[in-house]
Amino acid sequence: MKNSIAKIIGFYCLLQCISACQGTHTLNDKLLLTENWKLQSSREITTSGQELSMPGVVTENWYAASIPSTVMGALTQNGMYQDALEGLNYQHIDKSLFEHNWWYRREFDLPALKEEQHVSLIFDGISYAANVWLNGKQIITRDSLYGPFRQFRLDVTKEVQKKNVLAVEIFRGKAGEPNIGFADWNPRPVDESMGIFREVRIELSNEVAMKHTAVRSKVNVETLDEAWLTVETQLTNQSDKPVEGELRGNLEGKTFNIPVALNPGEIRTLQVTAEQADVLHLKNPRLWWCHNLGTPEMYQMQMQFVINNKVSDHETVNFGVREIKDYFTEEGYRGFLLNGKKVLVRSAGWTDDIFLRNPPERNEIEIQYVRDMNLNSIRFENVWGTSQNLYDLCDKYGLLALVGWSCHWEWEVYLGTPADEYGGIKSEENMDLIATSLKEQILWLRNHPSIIAWYAGSDMIPRPELEKRYLEFLPQIDNRPYVAAAKRLTSELTGPTGMKMVGPYDYVAPSYWYAKEAPGGAFGFNTETGIGAQLPVEESLRKIIPADKLWPINEVWDYHCTTAGEAMHSLDVLKESAAARYGEAENLNDFLRKSDLLNYEGTRAMFEAFRVNIPKTTGIVQWMLNSAWPSLYWQLYDYYLIPTAAYYSVKKSNLSQQLIYDYEQNAVFAVNEGTETYKLEAIMSLYNLDGNMQSRQANVLEVAPYTVVKAFDVPTVNDNAFLFLSLNQKDGIPVADNFYCLSGQKDEYNWEKSTWIRTPLKKSADFTKLSRMAFAECQVKAMIKSEAGKKILEVTLGNAPDAIGFFIRLSLKDMNEELLYPVFWQDNYLSLAPGESRVLRCVIPDTTIREEQIILTIAGWNVQEKKFVLPLSLKRGNGTFSH
Repeated sequence: MKNSIAKIIGFYCLLQCISACQGTHTLNDKLLLTENWKLQSSREITTSGQELSMPGVVTENWYAASIPSTVMGALTQNGMYQDALEGLNYQHIDKSLFEHNWWYRREFDLPALKEEQHVSLIFDGISYAANVWLNGKQIITRDSLYGPFRQFRLDVTKEVQKKNVLAVEIFRGKAGEPNIGFADWNPRPVDESMGIFREVRIELSNEVAMKHTAVRSKVNVETLDEAWLTVETQLTNQSDKPVEGELRGNLEGKTFNIPVALNPGEIRTLQVTAEQADVLHLKNPRLWWCHNLGTPEMYQMQMQFVINNKVSDHETVNFGVREIKDYFTEEGYRGFLLNGKKVLVRSAGWTDDIFLRNPPERNEIEIQYVRDMNLNSIRFENVWGTSQNLYDLCDKYGLLALVGWSCHWEWEVYLGTPADEYGGIKSEENMDLIATSLKEQILWLRNHPSIIAWYAGSDMIPRPELEKRYLEFLPQIDNRPYVAAAKRLTSELTGPTGMKMVGPYDYVAPSYWYAKEAPGGAFGFNTETGIGAQLPVEESLRKIIPADKLWPINEVWDYHCTTAGEAMHSLDVLKESAAARYGEAENLNDFLRKSDLLNYEGTRAMFEAFRVNIPKTTGIVQWMLNSAWPSLYWQLYDYYLIPTAAYYSVKKSNLSQQLIYDYEQNAVFAVNEGTETYKLEAIMSLYNLDGNMQSRQANVLEVAPYTVVKAFDVPTVNDNAFLFLSLNQKDGIPVADNFYCLSGQKDEYNWEKSTWIRTPLKKSADFTKLSRMAFAECQVKAMIKSEAGKKILEVTLGNAPDAIGFFIRLSLKDMNEELLYPVFWQDNYLSLAPGESRVLRCVIPDTTIREEQIILTIAGWNVQEKKFVLPLSLKRGNGTFSH
């Protein structure tokens, strides 16, 4: 997997470099310096920075590198440490390699400059500090270039030549320096994330340079039929003479012109409003919506600064027309309004790769997964992303983004310096650094309509002196809601945060989320919470755990949990919880199926409880979405991009229209988070363990948007039972379905012992009889058809009439038994009533397919595994194949 990641990074960077280098370097050409870097440790180099930035330096023994990446990421790209993240290998990596500084070196060509042209060298992200040399001259020192979230634009007009050599000496972050942080969800990066982890560019402009161009929007939220735009840009007169020119804007063929005069060296931020330019007053605008409320429409604005009819500089910005506001519930919790409509934020926490290897192709798969799960948001706690690509994808797929600082700086164990109730950012120097960093990150990202809030803190609010610095610039540069912390705290400057962060972070049973006593339960905005261990499928586990350590559970498994000191650093809670509910595991396969069921039902209930309790709930963030390394904790899909069982329960639980079982009230509710009132038929069927129907009810429901309606009371069960729910149109076309295992023995909680980690159980619900379920015989039919850019697989599962077909998993593999990804199943880990037949659709992108045949595997709790070889090569365009 590591090799494939490196290849993807290299291929992407090569394409970018070729594209940039083949262009004619005319006005404002942006040369993206991604590929063709060389990398070496300073302990291997005797030459000076001045010499390194001159032609003729021998680099045969240097490593080839591409950026963005950390040093460790580049070394793995060169074939080193290929198994570093498997088993216990990571703890044996020699960290002394990174106690020395490392050099990046890159050669590039530029055309001869015209008299009025200026050249800027731009660094979007370096960790932690750097000396930079260009053509034998040091242009900035580490005393000025430091801080991973700073951006640096250096005027190198006097230093550039036709042939250029750039040398960057990287210094690792030290204890007490606010570096990139992963906190406790994976081991600390052995290189402390040192490297050039975001883009490096060369940009050309004439006398006046333009940057930080942005478009803000205000929407008539009553009618949605008009909007007003404000365009802002920063102009810099780089010459030593006064300049008179014209700021020109073009919005879909409609233009405006604003005369501007600048003094020598003047820097001015200019705003153009709809009152100044009619083109900025939009009638019937195409609004940007999160995907569950509408279409995420985007616009493009071209801006130029023109002097004597000659373009001096220009920027093109993509933006969305939408209005974000926040509000507070009666209980004091914050919620969000998108274009005047309340939206329940259903989210999960993102992490970048441990060595910051995040190519756009991988990002696209991950963002597609989020959309496929019917989530409408991602929380980026660490202003994640090695470029703006992540946020471009959120814009494209209609996902709300919560962006802000990590808890990494708030705790001594991570920052490496004493912390107090405001965290570890204490010194004037660090407060200035972080305030400047936040300002530059907002200026960098503010055009993305997907971003709905800036978080100034995670577990703690900022120190008042630091928050004052934030408030000095925030109102001037952006109008999104500002949230002081992700925890329920009160700032003396900005008031209550309106958030809560009280856990749990480890396993709690499904009924927990509905209980009135549950601290993390279904009320307010829960910024990070989850059920702890969420195991990868067996195929992924075999890449993480050596074969001789796969069973029984041991220290290798525990090493791939979290690095938290207090708890969550082993699978003890998972083992105990699964055994209490389903019985002791007999072998690896038995343990995995019980863990998957625990994961599926526990994660689904978390999201469903927050939906059923609208409007008392305003947001829920699963901790986490993905993994920075091969992990067994906190993930909806694993490090190898394979969905866990929870992926499909999240997908089912977050359908816009759904029937949901409320464990507290023993009732079924219909929810509607769409934009229209629906009138649908709801059906509830209750079966006993032997597959005999005990009850059936039907009801026609009318449910308005953002509303919950009671559908059924569920009969009391004395043993294990199965609840099947379906929501259908009047013609019988299915809209949604759901399925639950019920127990006569209810979960009993020890509320007095609740902690931020979990609430323990006094007594667990009893599902041990599930292990004695009757065998179910399922018939399978598969059909493949070809569409533009993808294959569509339709699998028909027909269950025999005498048993429940329970917890059935479908998977696709190549002929080497490697799981295919990404593939997008309509449903998975599903259950079938006796005699039920289901047709499941799976979308397989052509980029996923590497062979002429694939293997379809079907297996369940009480369904024997079956494998089918399916041919993919079709003789005629949209032919089909049936098995």
